[in-house]
Amino acid sequence: MQGLFSKVLIANRGEIACRVIRTCRRLGIATVAVYSEADATAQHVRLADEAWPIGGSRPADSYLRGDVILAAAKESGAQAIHPGYGFLSENADFAEAVEAAGIVFIGPGAASMRKMGSKAGAKLLMQEHKVPVVPGYTGEDQDPALLAREAERIGFPLMIKAAHGGGGKGMRIVRAKQEFAANLESCQREAKNAFGRDRVLLERYVERPRHIEFQVFGDRHGNIVHLNERECSAQRRYQKVLEEAPSPFVTPELRARMGDAAIAAARAIDYANAGTVEFIVGQGGDFYFMEINTRLQVEHPVTELTLNLDLVELQLRVAAGEALPASLVRNKSVPADGHAIELRLYAEDPAQNFLPGSGRLSTLRLPQSSRHVRIDGGVIEGDTVSIFYDPMIAKLIVWDRNRDEALQRMREALAATEIIGPKSNVEFLERLVRHPAVTGATIDTGYLDRHLDEFLPQANDTVPGAVLAAAATAVLLDQENTAPLLAASGNDPYSPWARADGWRLGHPGKRVVVLVHAGERFEIAAHGSAGNYALDWNGNHASVRNALIVDGCFSAEIDGVARRSQTRIDAQHVLVHDGCTRHSFDRAAAFAYSASGGSGGDRVVAPMPGRIVLTKVSAGDGVSEGQELAIMEAMKMEITLRAPRAGTIAAVQAQAGEFVEADAVLIKLEPQ
Repeated sequence: MQGLFSKVLIANRGEIACRVIRTCRRLGIATVAVYSEADATAQHVRLADEAWPIGGSRPADSYLRGDVILAAAKESGAQAIHPGYGFLSENADFAEAVEAAGIVFIGPGAASMRKMGSKAGAKLLMQEHKVPVVPGYTGEDQDPALLAREAERIGFPLMIKAAHGGGGKGMRIVRAKQEFAANLESCQREAKNAFGRDRVLLERYVERPRHIEFQVFGDRHGNIVHLNERECSAQRRYQKVLEEAPSPFVTPELRARMGDAAIAAARAIDYANAGTVEFIVGQGGDFYFMEINTRLQVEHPVTELTLNLDLVELQLRVAAGEALPASLVRNKSVPADGHAIELRLYAEDPAQNFLPGSGRLSTLRLPQSSRHVRIDGGVIEGDTVSIFYDPMIAKLIVWDRNRDEALQRMREALAATEIIGPKSNVEFLERLVRHPAVTGATIDTGYLDRHLDEFLPQANDTVPGAVLAAAATAVLLDQENTAPLLAASGNDPYSPWARADGWRLGHPGKRVVVLVHAGERFEIAAHGSAGNYALDWNGNHASVRNALIVDGCFSAEIDGVARRSQTRIDAQHVLVHDGCTRHSFDRAAAFAYSASGGSGGDRVVAPMPGRIVLTKVSAGDGVSEGQELAIMEAMKMEITLRAPRAGTIAAVQAQAGEFVEADAVLIKLEPQ
């Protein structure tokens, strides 16, 4: 392409790098990937035209090594570096070093980044440029008495925030004057530990707020535009869960006012390239500046699908010196085409407080890409979700003419998704997109944290009898279909003993199907064959007639009612999806079962692979129930391991710095 780069290095990994590579390939630009030891066989390495090793598996030893990445760019002959999002994408020092080396940084300048580096400084800058900000205190005087007086002036409820924080750390909500002092001390301690500085700022807390952000774009010719908004109010612990465009809350008049404010915010820092201006929005439509993310956002695909744009291509063109397209600059507002929604598929266990997972993806089935469905992924079936990085498997994005139709597209896309290996959040997301707070567009940023139990399976949830019958029937049909193939490879393919239909001389025969769901074991006695069965389990009975599985669709008459479901089966698993709810079963041997014993109360095991950061006890120490025993690091987070009961430590079997596998016994207690 005339005027564009011939070779670009992507200083990132996973789905981010794969996303950038796809656009570069379409534009005829050669790509250079970088990879850590853990990512030697990763998909972004395989997709790029060339790939360079940059160090150890931990981010600090590889993807955060700006000097090594810059050296790879020079040696490979890359003309530009795309930082993706995360890692070094908002590191002003790295951007400056790239430019100093004569290589183009595909993003804003270092000066623009630095103006956003401090929340307090950014807030003052926005006030100067008439961008609405939340009333508060951002001064450097941190005297507790002064802060208490300022808190009274602002009014309660208010929020205490670490001035140099992020990711939800160093934040406290204070609802009454008498709670202020204790929360201030706690926030300052956390800020000091997390960011090295304990300065805080105070701001009014907006009740039931919405999180709405505007995509902005600037070029080196003085043009700055906004590309409409994205709603990101569905959050858990300040982390976005569902993103959509356009926002169902924003009216044309509010969009115009917020868009003007977003452009003013970008002009305040002389912004060029892609960025996001984030606002907190009250229920009455009052909005306040939060921050500018000086990079492309994870949720940028919903903007692309509703505006028919490729934002990475725009980034490349602006970085190469081109002006923004005249059609964007000329129009005050770009009309949206339809509605788009994005969800993030993670290897995590919602039932265990969303504990990140890792391991090999033995099965990864995703919906087919189409005009209505887009998959942005960085792994394929057989790949491993590493313990060293964010456990995202893929982003699932859908588009349709309006919001209701887009939500239905998402439900269909999730129903077509199956992940076996590490646990995933698919079932949680299915409940999310059916919840009234989402379908009714009333969700606020704190709703999920307040009502999380509404989105998780409950302990008393039972498997419907028709679903269990469908799963058992699927196993019976699978046995009957595979038995002839196995028999054909034997010495006597016509032997009646090779049949799997339960036939026995002199009586109708019985087969036992064993399925395990959420730890519960079901033994189903089956009589019959060829799609017609009588099933019995735990005093229950089901009559199945005319059962078939064709292209993953199960159909049968169960107890006189014709039923249909999506059903996928392999040698170890059965998945039955009735259109609303998924039910996953493990296939188990009928005569090889013993109840799990063990002494879980005497052991502390690693919940996932990771590195031991600290052990706090030694053999012979007495401990109380719930006491912290060790801290391990995995998936970019710290996990505290606690005593399962009171007792005496018998042995500590892992030390600081050691890498351990999932379920490894780390600490033993003396038997009771």
